[in-house]
Amino acid sequence: MDNLDNLAETWVYLSASPLFHLTLTLVAFQGASWLFEKGGRNPLLNPVLGAVIVVVAVLVATGTDYATYFEGAQFVHFLLGPATVSLAVPLYRQWALVRRSALAITVSLLCGSLTAILTAVGVASLAGVGSEVLASIAPKSVTAPVAMAIAEELGGVPSLTAVLVIVTGILGAMLGPLVLTLVGVTGWSARGLAIGTASHGIGTARALQVNETAGAFAGLAMGLNALATALLLPILWGLLF
Repeated sequence: MDNLDNLAETWVYLSASPLFHLTLTLVAFQGASWLFEKGGRNPLLNPVLGAVIVVVAVLVATGTDYATYFEGAQFVHFLLGPATVSLAVPLYRQWALVRRSALAITVSLLCGSLTAILTAVGVASLAGVGSEVLASIAPKSVTAPVAMAIAEELGGVPSLTAVLVIVTGILGAMLGPLVLTLVGVTGWSARGLAIGTASHGIGTARALQVNETAGAFAGLAMGLNALATALLLPILWGLLF
């Protein structure tokens, strides 16, 4: 009984420390990355998905709310900014190819952005969901901060949008390369552009693991798609609804 009491006291102490949730996040991701490597980099063993499952399981089991968790893990959130900026490095190395492909990139990006919006809204409409959910799901292929801002402007629920963005990114990273192979898309620039447009940062991270050219084009697509969606979606929303 004394051991259980001591264990409970230790847990109360640790759970109150911001360092605990930061450590939990890092350990969960490191463990998921180890499993990913041991599994031969199988896309189905995506490290982000593995880490999310572990962290959510711990938070649910301990009754920890998100605000408490974020207080400790916000340093990882802060690092998203520098990580995004660092995507400029592979893009700079591939700049000559990007310039030669400017027209193809523009056409592909516009088609991809419109397809992501219209398919999401179309499928959700067929399912009979309300306008609030439609507004939340429409920007699902854009990086989370931009998607949440767009959803709020359209009358959606930003927190729901954040979940949908993460799910979209994980699915894109897991299944995107396989789908592109099945439809015969073999060029690294085209594969990166498609994954970055459809599945933002999580897909871009996966593309960078596979090939630098794919990673550069995915990073470019992620940024430009955020801009394109922010401009196009409000116009389409006004026309459709």
